[in-house]
Amino acid sequence: MPRRYQPSLRLRESEVTPESVYLSRRQWLAQVAAGLTFAALPGSASAFWGKESAQAPRRPLKFSPYQGPWPGGELTPEDKVTSYNNFYEFGTAKDDPAANAQGLRTRPWTLTIDGLVEKPVTLDIDSLLGWPLEERIYRLRCVEAWSMVIPWLGFPLARLLDQVKILGSARYLAFETLHDPEQMPGQRSALVGGSLPWPYVEGLRLDEARHPLALIAVGLYGRTLPPQNGAPLRLVVPWKYGFKSIKSIVRLTLTDRQPPTTWNLLAPHEYGFYANVNPAVDHPRWSQASERFIGNDGLFGMKREATALFNGYATEVAQLYQGQDLRVDY
Repeated sequence: MPRRYQPSLRLRESEVTPESVYLSRRQWLAQVAAGLTFAALPGSASAFWGKESAQAPRRPLKFSPYQGPWPGGELTPEDKVTSYNNFYEFGTAKDDPAANAQGLRTRPWTLTIDGLVEKPVTLDIDSLLGWPLEERIYRLRCVEAWSMVIPWLGFPLARLLDQVKILGSARYLAFETLHDPEQMPGQRSALVGGSLPWPYVEGLRLDEARHPLALIAVGLYGRTLPPQNGAPLRLVVPWKYGFKSIKSIVRLTLTDRQPPTTWNLLAPHEYGFYANVNPAVDHPRWSQASERFIGNDGLFGMKREATALFNGYATEVAQLYQGQDLRVDY
């Protein structure tokens, strides 16, 4: 019987998944080859590691402590969050991003908001770090059927959109990651990056983007983001699979039509535009009914638990999809 989630429960800091689990584990690697065939790749891309770090060092951030009534769960250790993840720009193995992203230059860094707006704007990352920040302890559910609980720091995406006057014809928000093959070995080598088209792009419907849970994260565990987790700013949409939470963002574009998204372009029968967590809609090659939670019990002793609809956030977001067939709009 699926585990019941209680949205009224508050996560305590002692329950967050430690950072170490998140980034330390290797897994079978997906590579897109001819015919969109995915194959396991051995080893890491450490040989492509370039310059020493030219980024701003991680520093503590001021923020309002977490207050939200989100679903409960043990916190993932910090060292796991920063050593186990997907960021194909730095390699397809789970430990490649931590090994290969340390030379990512995050200063200078700007974010442009353009498209169907009265006046496009370009914002500097250091000015964004001066905004009021809040802690959000969210569940992260990867499409690969593993999960974490992470304390992010950031501000609502809606607050960012309020910086421009959006035209009434806008219906979607498109996102774009930095495109810089010099810094990102996966963008210059198909062997490292799995043959994805670059830059990485994502998108949300505008009402999804304005939802209070949609977050622009600039930090985790009390400090600025490490490069392997999407420094200096990334999206976090906790009711969707992790690949929707695009990293190292440089551009937001308001548009009147559904934007292309990287994994949907590669394999539309496997990765839909909406990508809402749904235990009743399996990936064509594996079940989504349960997940491996990465916590304090090591990488190979991970407990398995039932997957909740919308990753446990149904009370907050189900109204966004009234009238939609979630098997069609997967």
